[in-house]
Amino acid sequence: MTDHRDPLDPVSAAIVEGGLVAILRAPHAGAFAAIADVLVAAGITALEVTLTSDGALEAIAGLRRQLPAGTLIGAGTVLTADEAKAAVDAGASFLVSPVLDTLAGQSVPCYPGAYTPTEVYSAYRAGAPIVKLFPAGGLKPAYLKDLRGPLPRVRVMPTGGIALDDIVDWLGAGAAAVGLGGPLIGDAATGGSLVALAARAKHAVDAVAFARS
Repeated sequence: MTDHRDPLDPVSAAIVEGGLVAILRAPHAGAFAAIADVLVAAGITALEVTLTSDGALEAIAGLRRQLPAGTLIGAGTVLTADEAKAAVDAGASFLVSPVLDTLAGQSVPCYPGAYTPTEVYSAYRAGAPIVKLFPAGGLKPAYLKDLRGPLPRVRVMPTGGIALDDIVDWLGAGAAAVGLGGPLIGDAATGGSLVALAARAKHAVDAVAFARS
């Protein structure tokens, strides 16, 4: 099927191809290196390190050195231009915000948060290649399906409270990708089982493959 939407930059295209972004959020980023190894081994190729995690910028720089070429490391919860610059300087390949903020002038793709049709369209008109639908946990995939009726050109990434078992439904409703935080990472950042994390990551990757089969 021909895609009549706007062409994507390489980073955004890779996120859409992978179908999911793993969101690393914890009080401290100390465990992110080990978590990232597990996620990448399971086939997840886009990771978002939230700036609310202590040591986030150092973690972004470390993951860039640690992980295979082609793995995308982004920064999340970016709220100011100074935070955006610091994240890019640390090596972030993309920036994500929970609010409708285009972070104009950045050298990497920016994905602002939006909730209503007006916000989603405003983000798209401002040039966002992907719009983060947030918080999506209280919504249903049918909301996205209805949203995409009048806004078929907008690529949307539901994020916030997306359960692993809901991935197929969100992608089926037209999501370009999904952002997965707590339901995927679980307690792995605070001493939880990495074996259990690997199982959840495999579940997520398999769900994307199934949704697109």
